Amino acid sequence: MISSIISRLVILVFGTLYPAYASYKAVRTKNLKEYVKWMMYWIVFALFTCTETFTDMFLSWFPFYYEVKIVLVLWLLSPATKGSSILYRKFVHPALCRREQEIDEYIAKAKDQGYHTVLNLGTKGVNYATTVIMQTAIKKLADAP
Repeated sequence: MISSIISRLVILVFGTLYPAYASYKAVRTKNLKEYVKWMMYWIVFALFTCTETFTDMFLSWFPFYYEVKIVLVLWLLSPATKGSSILYRKFVHPALCRREQEIDEYIAKAKDQGYHTVLNLGTKGVNYATTVIMQTAIKKLADAP
């Protein structure tokens, strides 16, 4: 329990808040090298966060699980190890390049379906509201003396 809380705190501070501020500084100073470094970090960290969601459910019972997560985040962040840069260049970038077109098509399809779903729900909502208002008005007129 304590390991879980400490892990959450370390990941929040060192895995999210510090990199967010460092990214802000890179953008503010227009330092391209730092900007690229932090973009690679955020991409790897996003994948870590997605993976962590599932591993927390299935592997949290494993001894030193939370300590390993802390070490991993510090490794990703460390300028000495350049962990996020290594993972990005060796695994993430090649995988994304291979599937880029497929991912783009999926995102476009999801956006299109999402737009149509919202439009349909909005239309149904307006129709329902109109029906309710009309029924209420008719009932009020019928009840009037």
